[in-house]
Amino acid sequence: MRDHVRTHRAATALAMAAAVQLAAIASPAFAQQDTIPTMNDPRANLRAGTGNTAGIAAKGMRLVSYTAKPAQLDSARGLAYINSDIAFRNNTVYQGNFSGFSIWNVANPARPVELSTVVCATDQADPSVYGNLLFISAESPRSRTDCGMQGVQDGKDRMRGVRIYDVSNPRTPRLIKNVQTCRGSHTHTIVPHPTDRNVIYIYVGGSSNVRDAAEVPELACSTGTVAENPNTADYRVDIIRVPLRNPEQAAVSGYARIFQGLPRPAGRGGVALNDTATGRGATGPSGCHDLTSYPAFHLVAGSCGSFGILLDVRNPERPVVTDAKSDLNFSLWHTAVFSNDAKRVVFTDEWGGGTAPRCRATDPFRLGGNTVLTIAGGKMTQHGYFKLPAAQTNTENCVSHNGGLVPVPGRDIMVQGWYQGGVNVFDFTDPTRPMEIAYFDRGPVDAQTLVMGGSWGAYYWNGYVYSSELSRGLDILELLPSEQLSRNELEAAKLARMEEYNPQMQPRITWPAAFPVVRSYLDQLVRNRGLSPARTTAIASALTRAERVRGTARRTQLNVLAAQLDRDARGAADAQRVTAMAAAVRDLARASR
Repeated sequence: MRDHVRTHRAATALAMAAAVQLAAIASPAFAQQDTIPTMNDPRANLRAGTGNTAGIAAKGMRLVSYTAKPAQLDSARGLAYINSDIAFRNNTVYQGNFSGFSIWNVANPARPVELSTVVCATDQADPSVYGNLLFISAESPRSRTDCGMQGVQDGKDRMRGVRIYDVSNPRTPRLIKNVQTCRGSHTHTIVPHPTDRNVIYIYVGGSSNVRDAAEVPELACSTGTVAENPNTADYRVDIIRVPLRNPEQAAVSGYARIFQGLPRPAGRGGVALNDTATGRGATGPSGCHDLTSYPAFHLVAGSCGSFGILLDVRNPERPVVTDAKSDLNFSLWHTAVFSNDAKRVVFTDEWGGGTAPRCRATDPFRLGGNTVLTIAGGKMTQHGYFKLPAAQTNTENCVSHNGGLVPVPGRDIMVQGWYQGGVNVFDFTDPTRPMEIAYFDRGPVDAQTLVMGGSWGAYYWNGYVYSSELSRGLDILELLPSEQLSRNELEAAKLARMEEYNPQMQPRITWPAAFPVVRSYLDQLVRNRGLSPARTTAIASALTRAERVRGTARRTQLNVLAAQLDRDARGAADAQRVTAMAAAVRDLARASR
């Protein structure tokens, strides 16, 4: 195995050396007024409380259910009690915790049912599910190969890497392999083999220190810069190959040195990098916090400390860097979400590391939020910033964190957790002017002391928003119709069903041919005045008439309407949306029986 690894390591390093010329942004070349979070918001100064006792403010969302975390994971020791990320498959939710994970049946979102809880010191236990396999990230010094909670006395008992469980019976998860790595796994990302359905790859995220080589001698872990030590375990992304028919044979198959050739970063957290500065902050990233794969487009967005990096992963064993950006205002490029057409990507900035209050009325808008970049030809262009607009208190850890798309056709909408800033939903269809359209927030866990809590990540899954709450448990929310999100758009979103969803492995969303999909585009054209009121009224009437009939009559009427929309597009203020609507009308005509 080691010979294979070394051969592949050399090949991958060469691939990285041949990467395209990269560019860094010292100061984004766009104009956007800097602001601070406002106190004039219902979310400011909510009543504190544990569990579901704190004050709540919501707009365009409602709480469907709140479920406390299992007692086995409800410790208050250090950060060992914290819930982390979640993954989804059918009616099952897999929720990570720094001390293990829980599996929930959410067939009835109003009453989630605990199927099992596994206690296993891990930190931070980011989960991904693929078929009957559950992958859990582990990087804690206390993490043991046998999942014991007594700590590690002998380094050979330590587990740092990715655990693999068989969850074919979610009531009895079975650990089948601990895949050890030199730096553990803070996060991880599944990248499927493009042609072999029986193989997936795991890109390992994180930038922890290299472990003692004596802990796992076969890994030959060593440290240093690449110049000092070509085999260093620093400055690389480890790649695990998982043969799905024999997952117990999963192992590190190589690594990618995606940081070679990066320019000097502009700075971090609004502070420019001094020309004479040295050390890791000056040499750029040594690992990625998160990597988000989008298999439908063979893309991975690496959120790698001082850089956001775009990778072409047509060959998952040899990812190729196509572009990289740094930003003086970003402290930690933390995670990323692609738009459904992969023409935009949102990067988040975890300023303060998630344990500090960074949404106060004194915290600038450009620090600790998101930025939107467009993608064309493998290159990224940075546009606007977005940050939670409501001021939070000194006892609320708050900063941009994890989220995913809300599947509304014709729009780029993201739901996101902001720790104790709660959950919010924003539209980034216009990358220069992202805007908030819904939110849900509780008051702090404690009014006097900052106790870690809030939403680790929030995700739309088959009709509902699921939020993993660090200290409180699991929230399930539902979006409600509003001026900025119509009933038709929400009904269309509910038609986009997914079988499996991992936050760091983005699925491509598709919608069936249906009237709510067509009417979503129509509502958007009314909202943005993309067509005249006379035309949108006429189109609405035509849709109503078509819906009242069936078979050939419906098909004929819809085809006539599609032809009219083609003509409308020529003079429309929003021609692109009119064209998309015409295509949706034709899809509906073809599906008419």
